[in-house]
Amino acid sequence: MILLGIDPGSRLTGFGVIDVSSVTPRYVASGCIRINATTLAQKLAQVYAGVAEVIAQHAPGEMAIEQVFMSKNADSALKLGQARGTAIVCAANHGLDVHEYAARRIKQVVTGNGGADKTQVQHMVQSTLRLSGLPQADAADALAIALTHFFTCRGALAIPTPARSTRQRSSSWRDYRP
Repeated sequence: MILLGIDPGSRLTGFGVIDVSSVTPRYVASGCIRINATTLAQKLAQVYAGVAEVIAQHAPGEMAIEQVFMSKNADSALKLGQARGTAIVCAANHGLDVHEYAARRIKQVVTGNGGADKTQVQHMVQSTLRLSGLPQADAADALAIALTHFFTCRGALAIPTPARSTRQRSSSWRDYRP
């Protein structure tokens, strides 16, 4: 099973792809969808096209994405929410289950500290996936989101709050027991 993690943004949308078909997750790909359009509609179209391209290239079975968080700047939060919604619609249109995780929970799962900074997340993603170098910050966040979904569903960590899912399948990789 391939998992896709998305760190949405209106300028950069990070993506991370991991293979979870074995006991330990394996790095497949990561990067950023760079948004360079000028109008909101064009920016959202670029987010959609970029996520669709990643889905077509890697054929993930599920997608995990960061939940909306409160921001001091309402305009920024609204733009982030629109980019996030676009990525969710893209995944749903491609038949993927979509799971949402709070930023604090992602940091807790990946680093053990819900208040971790981006550098700590990058280092733990690098270590967990045995990468030769630090991934770019937005790509590291997306990989952390995918890892959070993997660890949460595998029960590797006892975290009390379950992920919200927009759609349920009757069978899933989570049902697999080695």
